[in-house]
Amino acid sequence: MEVSTFLWVFGYGSLVWKPGFEHGNLETGHIEGFARRFWQGNENHRGRPGKPGRVATLIEAQGELTYGVAMELKGEEALDYLNNREMKLGGYEQKLTTFHPINTSKSSFPVLVYIANENSTSWLGPAQPEVIAEQVLHSEGPSGHNVEYVMRLAMWVHQALPSVVDEHLFAIEESLVQQIEDSGLGLEDFMDVDKDYAIELRDLTDRGVTTNLLSGVLKDYAVQCERKSLKCVKL
Repeated sequence: MEVSTFLWVFGYGSLVWKPGFEHGNLETGHIEGFARRFWQGNENHRGRPGKPGRVATLIEAQGELTYGVAMELKGEEALDYLNNREMKLGGYEQKLTTFHPINTSKSSFPVLVYIANENSTSWLGPAQPEVIAEQVLHSEGPSGHNVEYVMRLAMWVHQALPSVVDEHLFAIEESLVQQIEDSGLGLEDFMDVDKDYAIELRDLTDRGVTTNLLSGVLKDYAVQCERKSLKCVKL
């Protein structure tokens, strides 16, 4: 990879499927020493004042890898947008770390990452997957339902990184799908299928998560996608 003179940002939550700004080159890969956790509250995007949703943050964890995307920022507008979205509205702070592309022929490089911790005013902290899933199920905000946030992220991992197992994310995903089914609703009731976000569907029975239950929900979602002309690719 040619040496870039631009700043890169690491996305590990909604940035992987909804960046919200024009970026340059994009690389899939991981950072080391951090673990993704749904321990950050959000009242501005996926929740409302007094009823926060749950969104991803990173905690320092020796030996852990977090997979996501590195996006090349071009111009101050992109950085200003991210600072407002992640810091002013999201309660995150900036750190620098090293990104490792999954394409091993490309060199590692520094990235900016947004992290929230217990010092954040929106910090919710640890909880069992079923507790997090229940909060997600009952949270929505101006950017959409909290269910969409979790499921889009999980779907992206299944699609882009089929060999990666994110135990925390997948446990919440599994519990969330079960709770949706128990409520008599469908995944399409929570997803904004009018948006043109690409979704690849794959057989998840080999992923160790939600197995036939999630596969069934995704098949139903595929039908809904087709009705709404959302790009869906069946693998």
